[in-house]
Amino acid sequence: MATSPTKIYAASKLPKQTGTSAWVAMLPPRREKSRLQGDITADVVIIGGGFAGLSAARRLSELDPSLKVAVLEADLVGDAAAGRNSGFIIDLPHEVSSDDYGGDSAAKSREAIEISRTAIKMASTVAAEEGWSRDVFDPCGRYSAAISGEGDDHLTAYAGQLVGLGEDHRLLTAEEIAEVTGTRAYTSALFTPGTVMLQPAAYIRGLADSLRDPVRVYEKSPAVRLERSGTAWIVKTPEGSISTGRIILANNGHAESFGFFKGRMLHIFTFASMTRRFSPDLLPGHRKWAATPALPMGTTIRRVPDGDGDRILVRSRYTYHPGIVAGDGTLRRAGAQHDKKFKARFPALGDIPMEYRWGGAMAVTWNAVPAFGEIEDGIFAACGCNGVGASKATASGLAAAELMLGHRSRLTEIYQRFDAPKPLPPQPFTTIGAKANLAFKEWMAGAE
Repeated sequence: MATSPTKIYAASKLPKQTGTSAWVAMLPPRREKSRLQGDITADVVIIGGGFAGLSAARRLSELDPSLKVAVLEADLVGDAAAGRNSGFIIDLPHEVSSDDYGGDSAAKSREAIEISRTAIKMASTVAAEEGWSRDVFDPCGRYSAAISGEGDDHLTAYAGQLVGLGEDHRLLTAEEIAEVTGTRAYTSALFTPGTVMLQPAAYIRGLADSLRDPVRVYEKSPAVRLERSGTAWIVKTPEGSISTGRIILANNGHAESFGFFKGRMLHIFTFASMTRRFSPDLLPGHRKWAATPALPMGTTIRRVPDGDGDRILVRSRYTYHPGIVAGDGTLRRAGAQHDKKFKARFPALGDIPMEYRWGGAMAVTWNAVPAFGEIEDGIFAACGCNGVGASKATASGLAAAELMLGHRSRLTEIYQRFDAPKPLPPQPFTTIGAKANLAFKEWMAGAE
């Protein structure tokens, strides 16, 4: 007689994407890896084929090459949240006013930087092994750019903090940043050399394709149900199942769809638009650069070469969606804001239209800690990236793999000291508070 499952976690919803990511559209069509069909076994199942999940798979194979690892990706690799990222693997903080870096504790700051640089080290190793071009992986650094006096002041103050941390940087005048960007809109900038710029969809595809047997990636194979039966977990997909002893949840906010971290993650969407190709002659300056805003929740800009033309990416606007889905109306409203930001910064480009618009989800915890660790017997989480997903999600995946195998490192030491995510207030207070907080921060960012 068959044994009844002792625990069941069923997905209440599956990921749903908003808009068309330019990063995916600019690539050749993906040659899909096999879907999971039938019943198989694996030593480890990883749910999610993005930054966290694929990094975990790589680390598991490094620590124990004999492990049979199955990665389940609900979509095509690169089409989901990771391929909607703006492509910054940042070693230093994204927000120049962050308390974590700006006067809280030097030790805490250095640990946060160490987390990000561990992610960059892994990514750099893969890029070197696979021989990726700088179109995919470019360790070129980034600019934080200001367009107001308040932004200038933030950059100057942050530069002082970097002096205290011993971090390399360079302040640029309005004239100097204009030589880079080809626009007079920016009033100053701060260059830091440690950031890596990605074509994120190409990077995620390449990372998946770099994995070798006995690691297998299954695309279009969403996990829909987890069942505990005896000492094994059964992970079910629409067309198959995997019996395993251990699971890594690397599906960020969708861990809550299974009932994990319920009421402990805020589901925030951010949005981007990318222009159609234009002649490089229309805009002076460098053909390739990337700038994050001087003020938190301002506007990120990238100039991206694409064949014999260039494109401009504009990312701004943050919205809260407890259902983990952002609708087309939200995307249209974000796109209207992008158009205004674009025209204010690049009047010389005239009426060049946006060709692609898209949204991407991220999961934020109240106390800005990852949703991490062994959360159920045999289930490990690498979720709750709190923004800057390419850096933090990569590191969380590495740390989860090491924790699962009992491997001690500086990364696991740091991660195991994090507090657990705090419970959010009851509804409707969470929604009211989240929307008000986002609106206030965007208002504070102003034109930045």
